[in-house]
Amino acid sequence: MTSIKKFQVTFDCAEPERLARFWCEVLGYVVPPPPEEFATWDDFKRSQSAEQRDSWFACTDPSGVGPRLYFQRVPEGKAAKNRLHLDVRVGTGLVGKERLAALEAECARLVPLGAVHVQTLYDGNDSCIPMQDIEGNEFCID
Repeated sequence: MTSIKKFQVTFDCAEPERLARFWCEVLGYVVPPPPEEFATWDDFKRSQSAEQRDSWFACTDPSGVGPRLYFQRVPEGKAAKNRLHLDVRVGTGLVGKERLAALEAECARLVPLGAVHVQTLYDGNDSCIPMQDIEGNEFCID
């Protein structure tokens, strides 16, 4: 029997801390404490070289169940559609108009945070709302 492995989801991005804090708001995640020898994240940043400063950031599920999200700065911008995306599951178990209403409510919460509503897919029973985060990465409200 194989053991279950923990994993993290890594985002290549331009502004790691900004994107991490966006996803904290979306998912209810938190910023973990700074490394042990630093009182604050600002203290940690000041200890790094200019090249390393702000090169990564992370957020975690406070319950410890969901994967850690890691954001790393890369020089190139996003050039194509994601090959992998997150589905934010807010309509599980719901169908029809009730499901659509739950997804639309979550969409309305995320747009003021900087998310972009791409479209609403609804066939009278099932629904999904494709969106983009603040750096253009696709995700779905499902």
